[in-house]
Amino acid sequence: MARGRRVELAPVFVLHHRPWRDTSRMLDILSRDHGRLTLFARGVRGPRSRTASLLQPFTPLLASWTGSGDAAQLTHVEAAAGAAVGLPAAALLSGWYLNELLLKLTLRVDPQPAVFDSYAQALERLRTGPTPAPALRAFERDLLELLGYGLELRREARGGAPLRADAYYHFHADLGFVETPAGADNAYAGRSLLALADDDLQEAPVLEDARRLMRAALDHALEGRELRTRAVARAVTRRAAGPRDGGSGR
Repeated sequence: MARGRRVELAPVFVLHHRPWRDTSRMLDILSRDHGRLTLFARGVRGPRSRTASLLQPFTPLLASWTGSGDAAQLTHVEAAAGAAVGLPAAALLSGWYLNELLLKLTLRVDPQPAVFDSYAQALERLRTGPTPAPALRAFERDLLELLGYGLELRREARGGAPLRADAYYHFHADLGFVETPAGADNAYAGRSLLALADDDLQEAPVLEDARRLMRAALDHALEGRELRTRAVARAVTRRAAGPRDGGSGR
């Protein structure tokens, strides 16, 4: 965006925020029409600020700003009409995971309205769904597709034959799916791949295959970059499991 440009009441989500100077914040936001960018919110950490409570992740907002994408100044923010505020406590880590994916995989100042809409839908599923896993797998699948890393979940890589529900396949990140004998290491059930394509993510074996597949595909797209939320999730899981066999639990 050119310096001095004014944007009025654009749909946005706050992905991350951090202190800036004494009373201000730097906001990493995802805008539906302007992409991912940084806004400087002046005075929002002061005792008289009326906007600090609004500038939180996972809440649909309407924001106005002036300036370029690298140094734009927030001038106004309000909650979108009918917006749901935040996420349930049980879904917060999942929400931070989605935000980290967007921060790591999207380009700055690159409008991606479909990514914005998919993210908004994923947040709604996290708010209302009984478990986060289906929402996470669907978002990962759609994000990869929208950013050019999409998976062909219905056909084999060699020859283009339709995937069979009763067959098993290896995943090659630069190629696709290749049939392999049942019981082979790191194989995916054809029925799981077809269920992921159809967003039919209810059965535990399907969700586990989808989790492993999305992990492999995202690792390829991330090119070695680590996700901090994964490490946090592992630590939470270990803590919940507690010490075993009288050990220290470490």
